Amino acid sequence: MTTLTGTGTLLRFALRRDRVTTPVWIAVNALMVLSMPNTLRSLYGTEAERTDLVRQLETNASFRALIGPIHDTSLGGLTAWRVGVYAGLLAAVTGLLVVVRHTRDEEETGRAELLASGAVGRRASLTAALLAAGVANAVLALLITAGLANQGAAGALALGLGVGAVGMVFATMAAIVAQLTESARLARGLTSAVLGAAFVLRAAGDSATGDGSSVWTWLSPLGWLENLRPFAAERWWVLLLFTAAVLAQAAVAYVLAGRRDLGMSFFPARPGPAAGRLGSAAALAWRLQRGGVLGWSLGFFLAGVVYGGLTQGAADLVGANENAREIFERMGGRGGLTDAFLASMVGMLGLVAALYVVASVLRLHGEETSGRAEPLLAGPVGRLRWAAGHLTIAFGGSALIMLLAAAGFAVGYGKEAGPILAACLVQLPAVWVIGGLAVVLYGLAPRLAPAAWGVAVAVLLIGWVGPALNAPQLVLDLSPFGHLPKLPGGEMAWTPVLTLLALAAVLTASGLAGVRRRDMST
Repeated sequence: MTTLTGTGTLLRFALRRDRVTTPVWIAVNALMVLSMPNTLRSLYGTEAERTDLVRQLETNASFRALIGPIHDTSLGGLTAWRVGVYAGLLAAVTGLLVVVRHTRDEEETGRAELLASGAVGRRASLTAALLAAGVANAVLALLITAGLANQGAAGALALGLGVGAVGMVFATMAAIVAQLTESARLARGLTSAVLGAAFVLRAAGDSATGDGSSVWTWLSPLGWLENLRPFAAERWWVLLLFTAAVLAQAAVAYVLAGRRDLGMSFFPARPGPAAGRLGSAAALAWRLQRGGVLGWSLGFFLAGVVYGGLTQGAADLVGANENAREIFERMGGRGGLTDAFLASMVGMLGLVAALYVVASVLRLHGEETSGRAEPLLAGPVGRLRWAAGHLTIAFGGSALIMLLAAAGFAVGYGKEAGPILAACLVQLPAVWVIGGLAVVLYGLAPRLAPAAWGVAVAVLLIGWVGPALNAPQLVLDLSPFGHLPKLPGGEMAWTPVLTLLALAAVLTASGLAGVRRRDMST
């Protein structure tokens, strides 16, 4: 038996387990990229408009930091500029989630030990995880290449390969981190932190130079994607950087995997006793989720600072472009371009906050399926009290991150904070509806609980891509965010807000009733 024995079987098993979640990530990413040429054609249909955009971007360092520089004024070049970095980010997230799920997650739950008792090689699990990530990124690259081929075959191939390569760089990075840490949650968090650092490095470099030549940009894999220059005299040699990084990181992961025992790590968790007091179910929930809450809080505050600082520049960049103005107004209302931009950015953060609330609610599902909830509930802790501790973190944490986003907007925009605060808080009823739906799925059909991610991603897609594609209002109304008042600038409407709050309460109560009545771990 070799160290790779059983890899094929494990790969088929991994692809089967990911047959829903991974295709959703791929579809969202591909749709974001492939929908962009038509959107840009409606916004900048003439060469003069595109040239004017480039001229304005050259003097707008904030927007270069957010999106990157423009290397070509063709529709393909503008597509690579507008969504290239964010497609790379989504591919990276997909890759790291797949690898951690099929390595460290399997060891935490004990399934890896069960499999290792059979004819399975020592490195088969890691190889299967990396191959599963490779399949996902290859499919994404093919979709992007085929979908943008009419804009230029070479540019489409470069963008597809670049996005897929970014995904593999962070998949192999996650493979290393999974060997170093004993917790899947920590492995995901640390790899995500590296991804965030890569985005910051690229942003710092692009704000300093207008052509992506900064050293800071070249230190980031996202900067490599940018400097591949799809649709703009492609630099094919940049793909060698991706190849070298993937091979080097994979080699390190293989070496580490061969030098540790199954279930162990190079930086094991420190044994107890725990510091501080854990006198209640709510205190335990906070201890388990505090890292995530602090990370999301910092991210939302910084996002608010960045978007607030971009507000005036966005008004200058849109200028007299009626199509761009119309998209902002569809997302943020018709209370003036500045207010529409602020409302659309706050709305985007609200959509992202829905991802937080789903992740936090589903921590209940993770605690139950891992077996950690059973000994806790065997004592004097009731199910409702246990669940309420986590739900307090989920719903209260979403309010906290939106408050910090408002503070960030106030810092970045530098004007009256009251309207921004109201705009951020008015997102909470829609966020809580998504959270309530996650509670219902967990309480009444725990096997379907992960489907809450699909709902959150679908809502994100409707709110992000729908206005740009001029989607019918009926489609936009499928999202609870489509019923919120567009603040600042618009009129406050209490009826939809109170209706959404009532719906969130009903969904949450129904889910808790299910938790109370059903058998655990079924």
